[in-house]
Amino acid sequence: MEESSMNSRRVFLKKTAFAGAGLVAFNVIPNEVLAKTEMVKITILHTNDVHSHVDPFPDNDPKFAGLGGAVRRAALIKKIRNDEKNVLLFDVGDIFQGTPYFNMYGGELEFKLMSMMQYDASTIGNHDFDNGLDGLVKQLPNANFPFITCNYDFSDTPMAGKTIPHKIFMKDGIKIGVFGLGIELAGLVDKRMSGNTKYQDPLVKAAEATHYLKNDQKCDLVICLSHLGYKYENKKVSDVELAKQSKNIDIILGAHTHTFLDNPVSYKNSDGKEVLVAQVGWAGIRLGRIDYIFERKSKKKVAEGYSIKISNKSIEI
Repeated sequence: MEESSMNSRRVFLKKTAFAGAGLVAFNVIPNEVLAKTEMVKITILHTNDVHSHVDPFPDNDPKFAGLGGAVRRAALIKKIRNDEKNVLLFDVGDIFQGTPYFNMYGGELEFKLMSMMQYDASTIGNHDFDNGLDGLVKQLPNANFPFITCNYDFSDTPMAGKTIPHKIFMKDGIKIGVFGLGIELAGLVDKRMSGNTKYQDPLVKAAEATHYLKNDQKCDLVICLSHLGYKYENKKVSDVELAKQSKNIDIILGAHTHTFLDNPVSYKNSDGKEVLVAQVGWAGIRLGRIDYIFERKSKKKVAEGYSIKISNKSIEI
C-alpha cells in the first residue's frame, strides 16, 4: 500500500523557525552549532512489520530487489547514533512470522537482533501471537527492551506483568512519553493463540494515556506506537482516526497495513494541533526517521520526517 508524499505537505516547518535563532534546514545544522544555542535535537527512528525478514531480498526479487536486511539496518542505525546525540529507536509490532527463521527459532533470533541494535521499545502486533502466548513469553528473555501496550489486558494470561502501558524517556532535558496500542484481535488471531487477552477501546485508552503523559507528567513529546493500521474504508479504528480524535499525541508511529509513507503525514487533532502519522511499509526495507528541534526554554518544536530505503547498493533518503 503506497501513500504519495505529493499529496501531503512535507513535515518540515521551516517558516516557523524560532525567533532570533536563524533556524533553517535544521537537518543539516551541525551538532556543535546546536550545542552553542538554546536548542536540542531529538531523533526518532522506527520500524514496523519486519515479519522475521533477517536477510535482504534477493537481487532478482521482482519488487524489492536487494532491499532490507538486519545487518544493513544495524549499520545504518549505528551510523545515525554516531552522528546524533539523542536517538530513540522503536518498533511497532509484527516482529514475528514471515520467513523460515521464525518457523525454526520461534522469534528468538528476531529479539536477539533487535537487542543488539539497542531498540528502546516495541509494541505488540497481531502476528506476535502466532506461537501463542506461551510462545511469546518464552522468547521475552531474548528482548532487552520493553513491550508497551495500554489496550491489551493480559492480566488473566501468561503475559501478565510482561508489558507496560507507557514509558518516559529523558533526552538532554526533553521529556518523551511513549505508549502503545494494539489492533482488535477478533477475526485476526485465533482465540487459542490470544487466550484470555482482553482488547480495550484504543481511543479511550489513548485518551487516558496521553492525559497522564502530557498533563500529569508534563511530557514535551508524546509518541504512540500504534499497530492499528494507517486508514480504512470502513469505520475501523485507524491511525488517521486516532490522530483526528486525539488531544495530546505528537507522533503516531504506525504499522499493520504495510503502508509506505515517504514522509510523515500531518493531521489536525480535535484541538486543531498537528499530529504526525508515519509508517515505513514492511519487511525491514525502510527505516523511518523523524527529527525534532526543541527550544529549551519554551519547548517549542519543529520537525522533519522521512524514510530511508535500505539497499545493497545505496541508502536513499
